[in-house]
This record gives sequence, structure tokens and C-alpha cells, in this order.
Amino acid sequence: MYEDKTLVCKECGNEFVFTAGEQEFYAERGFANEPQRCKACRDARKQNQRTDREMFTAVCANCGKEAKVPFRPREDRPVYCSECFAKMKEEQ
Repeated sequence: MYEDKTLVCKECGNEFVFTAGEQEFYAERGFANEPQRCKACRDARKQNQRTDREMFTAVCANCGKEAKVPFRPREDRPVYCSECFAKMKEEQ
């Protein structure tokens, strides 16, 4: 069915292997395009996108601690810190 392919990363120019298993995964998910970056460059790109995100300060509606959130808090909606949010998810 699938055979390993050697591709060239458009970011760093190094060769990387697009394995048969990865190709099967892509096909199952309906992805039409092959990856254009090696794993190291994909991971670095994801990390850079996360750190560029603007964070806002809010007060947790449950415990009162300061919380950093990736959205602008609104007065009409409660905001929870990570710990309280996780606890609430467990209880549901």
C-alpha cells in the first residue's frame, strides 16, 4: 500500500521521511497534502505560535486567584483559573 517517502523540509532544507504509517494516518483524516516541514520545524513553529498569543489577567470566579487567559474577559461571564476549570470539568 504505502511506502516511506523522503521529502525535503521547506523550512530548514533537510530531508525527512514521510513514513507509510504517517501516510495512512493522513489518508484516514482526509488530508490531501503531504507535510512540508520536518517534525523539528513543525514543533518549533507550533511553539512560536503559542508564545505569540496575547494573554489577559483575570480574577478566578471560584478561588479568587489571579489567572492568565488567552481571551479578553467579559464582565458578564465568569473566568476560572486552570486548577478550578479542571476541577469543574472533572465534576461534569
